Formats: sequence, structure tokens, C-alpha cells
Amino acid sequence: MITAVKSIADARLVPGATQIEVRGVNKVFTTGGHDIVALQGIDLTVGQGEFVCLLGPSGCGKSTLLNAVAGFQPPSQGVITVDGQPVLTPGPDRGMVFQEYALFPWMTVAENIAFGLQIKRMGRAEVKERVDALLAKLHLQDFRHRYPKDLSGGMRQRVAIARVLALDSPIMLMDEPFGALDALTRRTLQDELLRIWEEVGKTVLFVTHSIEESIYLADRIIVMTYRPGTIKRDIHVDMPRPRDGSNPEFNRLKRELSQMVMEEQQRFSQEEIRSVTAD
Repeated sequence: MITAVKSIADARLVPGATQIEVRGVNKVFTTGGHDIVALQGIDLTVGQGEFVCLLGPSGCGKSTLLNAVAGFQPPSQGVITVDGQPVLTPGPDRGMVFQEYALFPWMTVAENIAFGLQIKRMGRAEVKERVDALLAKLHLQDFRHRYPKDLSGGMRQRVAIARVLALDSPIMLMDEPFGALDALTRRTLQDELLRIWEEVGKTVLFVTHSIEESIYLADRIIVMTYRPGTIKRDIHVDMPRPRDGSNPEFNRLKRELSQMVMEEQQRFSQEEIRSVTAD
């Protein structure tokens, strides 16, 4: 039987071509003469247009894996490819949104959004057209001449997202972009992100500590173990959007994920106790 695709969101349940592929990736850091294995044996594929969350406690290697996909930190072993091409350095096919906003304080909102386009030597008229469209999309029209210091945390993160969208990278890499925001602002920006994702069809790889956030946003949730970071579970979230805690399936999955993450948090706590005892 053929199931009709009723919307863009429904269409995302149909797997797309593999866009990000991680094969046999290990990452080892050397600190104080000791090797720390941050990632071990990571195998992961992300399809075109998927929204995938990396979930786990601090120290499980979520951000390390994201930075490796971004090209900021090459793996110690293994291969990462995007659209079949090895990732060796950062590239225009991958846009990064950080938790700390990473805006230029001496530039206005519009100038921050336009910066990457000007580096690409895009024509002035085209830059203005794209910036105007993103200001409208992210409800920033009234703030175009403001500087980052004059904005709330939520507004700064809107600008950071707009700057990545301006470059039209097919992949968005997001490292806990809403982690420092209050609950109401966080939910508002989650909804904005989902709306934009459905409209423009980006592939999103999103790091979070929040179980609720991962369920609310993701097509798939990759649960990672405490160091060395490995993939504990790869969970497909089949609930229709919008999602909320009134859905029994939402709460069932929340309990399941909570148990998995708590197991890894307990491993972290036990290792910390052993480390203090050894000292």
C-alpha cells in the first residue's frame, strides 16, 4: 500500500539520500600526558532533510562529534563524509550555530546577517534582498539597526540562525543553541526553528542535554554513552508534530530516554568518585 504524503512534515518520514556519513570515528585528546578517548567507534548516517538530535550527559562527546562533522576537529581515526566527499575542513555546505551566539558586537543585526554574503562577494542588491527576507522570516525587522548588546538572548540567537540561513548551507549544525535561554523563549525559538526547517528543507544535526527538547524537535534521537562516547541507541520518533506532553507516546519516550541518560549520568558520577579517591 502506498501512503500519501500530506505535508512537508509527513514527507520527512520518507528517508532521503544519505547526506552525512560517519564511519568508524574515534577521537582521542591528550591532556597532561594522558590520552582521553572522547569518541569510539561512531557509525552514523543522516539523511537529507532529517532533523537528528544528539542527546546525552556532559562528557559523552556530543559537541566533539558535531565539531568533527563541522570540520573543526578532525577525528583521530575513521572517516566523515558529506554528500560523499570527505570532511577535512569547515565548508560552506555546513552552517554552525553555537550556544554563545558568536555575533560581531560592532555590527548591527543586518550587518551580522549580511557578513558571510559580503565575504562571498554577492551583489549589494542581492544581499539586501536576502537580509530583508530573513529579517522578516525571523521577526527581526524592527531590530535591523540594533547592536547585539541591545538584544535579549533570544533575539541574539535569532540573528545567529539568520546568519547561517543567509549562506543557504544545506546542513545546519547546532550546538545547544537554546541551552542558555529561559523556558518560554526556548519554546518560541524551537517552534521558529521547526517552521523554518519545514519551509526550507535543511538537514539539521542538533546537540542537546534536554530530553524534552529532543523529543519535541527530532526525527531521530541519537543517545550517546558517557566517555568514551559511543552510540547507545538510535531512536526514530514517529509522532506527528506539533508534539507535547499530553501525548502518551511523548511521555513513554521521555521515560525511556530518561532511564538511558540517567544510566550514563550515574557512570559519570561513579567515575568522578573513583578519580577523587585515586587522587
